[in-house]
Amino acid sequence: MEPVMTESLHEHYAQVATSQPDKMDAFWMPFSANRQFKKKPRLLASAKGMFYRSVDGREILDGTGGLWCCNAGHGRDRITAAVSQQIETMDFAPTFQMGHPLPFLLAERLAAIAPDPLKHVFYTNSGSESVDTALKIALAYHRVRGEGQRTRIIGREKGYHGVGFGGISVGGLPNNRKFFGPLLPGVDHMRHTLDIARNGFSKGLPEHGIELAEDLERIALLHDPSTIAAVIVEPISGSAGVVLPPKGYLERLRELCTKHGILLIFDEVITGFGRVGKAFAAQRFGVTPDLITCAKGLTNGSVPMGAVFASNAIHDTFMNGPEGAIELFHGYTYSGHPLACAAALATLDVYAEENLFEKAIELGDYWEQKIHELRGLPNVIDIRNFGLIGAIELSSRPGAVGARAYDVFTTCFHDKDLLIRVTGDVIALSPPLILEKNHIDRIFGILAEAIRETA
Repeated sequence: MEPVMTESLHEHYAQVATSQPDKMDAFWMPFSANRQFKKKPRLLASAKGMFYRSVDGREILDGTGGLWCCNAGHGRDRITAAVSQQIETMDFAPTFQMGHPLPFLLAERLAAIAPDPLKHVFYTNSGSESVDTALKIALAYHRVRGEGQRTRIIGREKGYHGVGFGGISVGGLPNNRKFFGPLLPGVDHMRHTLDIARNGFSKGLPEHGIELAEDLERIALLHDPSTIAAVIVEPISGSAGVVLPPKGYLERLRELCTKHGILLIFDEVITGFGRVGKAFAAQRFGVTPDLITCAKGLTNGSVPMGAVFASNAIHDTFMNGPEGAIELFHGYTYSGHPLACAAALATLDVYAEENLFEKAIELGDYWEQKIHELRGLPNVIDIRNFGLIGAIELSSRPGAVGARAYDVFTTCFHDKDLLIRVTGDVIALSPPLILEKNHIDRIFGILAEAIRETA
């Protein structure tokens, strides 16, 4: 059988989608209603700048940065060239007791933009792996320093920390947890910070809810603080529908962790690399954790890669044994993969040259103004924003949670050429950081139409 040529891919898959849906059955899609999708597929064929192109040739404005990851927009020539050159030079090199230059060079570049004192980097392949890695580092750190009784980990309701067993154990999304058994032992959860009754339609961080941080004190005293290894939170919860930290909340968590000798982990898979202004939300909020997880924007979504930033104190604690001993029995075949490192280095160049880490601050006020203009539209019960992240929460139809937002999503894609993301009845937005004011106008103009048209 002749291979399908690149120039005919659009036509080929458009034909598959419309006339041979059974040919799509082999791919079991992640986090998708597979049968529903395959009845009316939404297929993307190419991407450049702020836009995808669908298989039927329509330009689709990207309101989601791919999946929270294409912070520098699509089809960046510098990244493409770096990956192409690297695969011609060396496709793979092991990093178990071996090495190649790029992971070391990249680690220096990453350490330079990370908050002090998080100056050491461990590579993974995804946000999920970054979370599990951070949890293992936290547990091992306490054991190495002689406090092996610290085995408990505290997460938070509505938290999303990937899909590894560690991540879903500390995560707080019921559907991600309930199908997979008892999960990890020794995990507890603080309450989430979403409070529409008191904080509805807040602009930026909400005023009310700092007292929710005291959940950590209550849980610590319940279990004995000396048994708790780490607390993991997203500075801003993305997958739960853009849940913001109340003013002072993260600062209070930091105080309590320091008080009880507990490590604080920020999951910045979504908020990292300019999404809220600055390289990381830790810097924007002025709260420094002990570990930071990242992925997504690290390579602009071009090659799978994640990383964990560890403080100097954590790293150095592992470096006190015999010189020939393996300090951390953990890693992945593709940790520091040459192609991923090349993509990440080029991505960092693009971020720096175009000052994209500051874009969420420069456009933040305009973004906030335009998203809050949707207040008063039918069924809109809350609007949340920070940096270049936004959420519009809709009231649910009786007995059909998520149906209303899903209809807005499909209307936007099929009829109005806009890609958004929905979780339950929340519309979530995280456009590429290269957007301009005209893109913001278009995003919210289309959304206003779609919300009005959706009963």
